[in-house]
Amino acid sequence: MSKRILKGIVVSAKNNKTIVVKVIRKFQHPFFGKVISRTKKYHAHDESNKLKEGDEVKIVECAPISKKKSWEVVNGWYKYKQN
Repeated sequence: MSKRILKGIVVSAKNNKTIVVKVIRKFQHPFFGKVISRTKKYHAHDESNKLKEGDEVKIVECAPISKKKSWEVVNGWYKYKQN
């Protein structure tokens, strides 16, 4: 089974080697057809501590690192911003 890759924005980088990433998913309501957006926060492992709040990152599933951390930042994706 392949690992999931999600794209989101760093909300918090206050912890050591840990960032909190907000991922937004959009889907269409099954009955009304309106587009709905839902957000979820993931704790991800950032080995280099280079990421800051507002950076756009990709995270990938991994084996559990701690109680809340089972995601890690994909290398080479730092400071990538879409205009």
